[in-house]
Amino acid sequence: MASKQAPASTSIKNSKTGDCRAITFESKRFTHCIAIPGVHSIKTHVTSSDGMIYRGFGRLKDDIGSKNVAFAVNGGMYDVQSKPIGYYVENGKRLHKLNRNKGEGNFHLLPNGVFFGDANGKWQVLSTDQFANRITTRPSFGTQSGPMLLINGKFHPEISENGTSLKIRNGVGEDTGGRAHFVISDEAVSFGTLARLMRDKAKTPNALFLDGTVSALWQPSTGRMDDVYPLGPLIVVSKLPKSKSQ
Repeated sequence: MASKQAPASTSIKNSKTGDCRAITFESKRFTHCIAIPGVHSIKTHVTSSDGMIYRGFGRLKDDIGSKNVAFAVNGGMYDVQSKPIGYYVENGKRLHKLNRNKGEGNFHLLPNGVFFGDANGKWQVLSTDQFANRITTRPSFGTQSGPMLLINGKFHPEISENGTSLKIRNGVGEDTGGRAHFVISDEAVSFGTLARLMRDKAKTPNALFLDGTVSALWQPSTGRMDDVYPLGPLIVVSKLPKSKSQ
């Protein structure tokens, strides 16, 4: 069982090179990973080549290998069988439609949102309503989660700046340069702390909460593979082959 402990750092230094770094924000430890268009590709995975639900990074590694994987995180709400319960697209195939139902829990703390894009191209985070109203072409990948952390630089209306609920949490956002920022806390934090990190450090105007206590990271270069809980949809960031001109 891999540990989520990570050494502390004081700033984000990987905005150009991507991949993952340990950071400290508001005296809390996080791991911050960046995917860069032209350097990385992004895909979602939930079912293995033999038709089994992955439910974690171990089976995913067995299926796709780790040679080109920069990092992977869990992301998207799912049921007890680890199947998506919100919008989910894998390799251009939609496996679950957009979920706009009301209910209880973090996913239904509206507005929730969708992280989506082309494997090697533009990646975005939009609220579910924005996604429904603006996106007419199916992306190559997409996963719905919630709540939104930031919407156009502003806190989700139901998120307290200094809430008392402290849990391991992870989220994703895209900055104005098109980079996708993935952040996972290495200790329990509030929604407010995570939202401020995405706004003030990662500089992502739109950011989406991916999961709470079960939040997990796989980083082959360091040997980290969090495997405490069964997982649902997995977001895999891989390194693109370098062109001959590089």
